[in-house]
Amino acid sequence: MDNNLLRKFKNKLELERDKAYNLLNQMEKNETIKSNSEMFGELSSYDNHPADNASSVYDKERGLAFEKNEIILLEKVDRALKSIDEGTYGICKMCGRKIDVERLKCMPYAEYCVECQKHIDDFKPEERKNRPPEEDVIGDTFNKGYGVYKNQVEFDIEDGYQSVGKFNRRKNIVEEYVDEGEEYVEPIEKISNSQYKNQLP
Repeated sequence: MDNNLLRKFKNKLELERDKAYNLLNQMEKNETIKSNSEMFGELSSYDNHPADNASSVYDKERGLAFEKNEIILLEKVDRALKSIDEGTYGICKMCGRKIDVERLKCMPYAEYCVECQKHIDDFKPEERKNRPPEEDVIGDTFNKGYGVYKNQVEFDIEDGYQSVGKFNRRKNIVEEYVDEGEEYVEPIEKISNSQYKNQLP
């Protein structure tokens, strides 16, 4: 690789490194990373809604993922800059052949040629095959609902919901209103469309 092209790649890599550092600084300034203020703003989270706690944890995890992504990028850029100084830039670490210049223009920190990168990616498990073993056991409980097993009597999702709902009942509180064979959750639902239209001016 000629010196002019090597200098262009070095400038491009330094620019990538500066962008990554600027993004990390911006995330730290905006408290996307390295901030526990939202997690520990109160002495106790007992009175908080679980969704609020989940949002805080999600934001924290997302910030950590962004940070890790930029750190991995910085490591790749630093290795590429080091390989420029050592005179090994643009050579595949697996097969030893030259990496295509078009690939380096697109991804100046590439360490492998396209063929070797495909070979590496083939060894990575696909997401649908890389699932926890618990899903083999619990996966069958989903999609079982009303009408799936018409000839079988079993405890299904609706039965589970009804049995949990029984614990929510309060004494002397009417939760369902029955009128002429129909069930209503609230009395206002008994108003028909014709009654509603008749009261309009």
